[in-house]
Amino acid sequence: MRNNKKFWILTVIVAISGLSQGLLLPLIAIIFEGMGISSGVNGFHATGIYIGVLLVSPFIEAPLHRFGFKPIIIVGGGLVAVALFLFPMWFNLYFWFFLRLLIGVGDHMLHFSSQTWIGATTEPSKRGRNMAIYGLFFSLGFAVGPQLVNLMNVSPNLPFYISGVLVVLAWCLILSLKNEFISDDVEIRKISFLDSMKRFKDVMKIAWVAMIPPFLYGILETGLNATFPIVGLRFGVETYMITLIISAFSVGTILFQVPIGIFSDRMGRGRVLPILTFLGGLVFLLAAFVSNSMLFIVIFFVLGMLVGSLYSLGLSYMTDLTPIDLLPAGNILVGMCFSVGSILGPSMTGALISIIGPRSFYFTISILLILGGILLFRGKRLTA
Repeated sequence: MRNNKKFWILTVIVAISGLSQGLLLPLIAIIFEGMGISSGVNGFHATGIYIGVLLVSPFIEAPLHRFGFKPIIIVGGGLVAVALFLFPMWFNLYFWFFLRLLIGVGDHMLHFSSQTWIGATTEPSKRGRNMAIYGLFFSLGFAVGPQLVNLMNVSPNLPFYISGVLVVLAWCLILSLKNEFISDDVEIRKISFLDSMKRFKDVMKIAWVAMIPPFLYGILETGLNATFPIVGLRFGVETYMITLIISAFSVGTILFQVPIGIFSDRMGRGRVLPILTFLGGLVFLLAAFVSNSMLFIVIFFVLGMLVGSLYSLGLSYMTDLTPIDLLPAGNILVGMCFSVGSILGPSMTGALISIIGPRSFYFTISILLILGGILLFRGKRLTA
């Protein structure tokens, strides 16, 4: 009973976190585009969250071993809430970039601790399902987030305030949980920065192939939420339709994430991931030749169905391959790979839009997904 309560509280918290991220990326992209800020600057600015993730990643494993899961989530959620409330206080590109860094730090603390907590306490036979439910709740939040952009019509600051209040409410839930550690039957160890670096190296030797899906998902997610609004606006798509198209991806993810997670438990992550990734690349390529908004909604829904589970599947794949004592380091590396992809996504596609044109967005991501599918297939054979 206690484990069920813990699991559902953690999934609710990650849903609210997903909502705040799903809101901020298109919201700030649309604000900047309306102010005439270049797509290159717009795209680079969106990387602030993920630069924050990379900055905190090498230093987060030791506190988890020392203090346990709960304090890390409390601090991370608090940082996210404070940053959201500060956005309306002062509009400044550098200040907003700093707030995005702060959200990146807080979100990664929250996600890292909660997903490690779930992974360490879940039976292997149910790991794909539980991680899929975890990812599902994040996707639910991410689907709702873009819809809050429309609250700008009431007040430009209202989306920030509502998101901040929801984060505070979710943050309060964690206070009801009992703190736990990575393993209750071993002595709590002190881990230095150099120890963490060595453990990262050990994880990469064992589970490097599992880092490909979160890397690709980072490129895809931030590309859709930070760059696609720019592409849509330049092709004359209305703001409300842009948010619907983005949400269609999340709906596809929501409906199919748990079935795909259960399917991967039976068939194996190494078999399922290459197929989904390769097919996702082909479907994304079709979007370059579509101009009808309803067709975009269908294509993005199918994309969510195929590649919306890449992060949770990659996380489960890493957990399958990694010994439990290396699990925190593995979770950090998953987050870092996701963040590197998330930094490359908007900055690379934003720059290419300025140089080549809006359609380069579709070609770039589709090629990366196809290449990723090929690498996953080869990696599966090497780790088999």
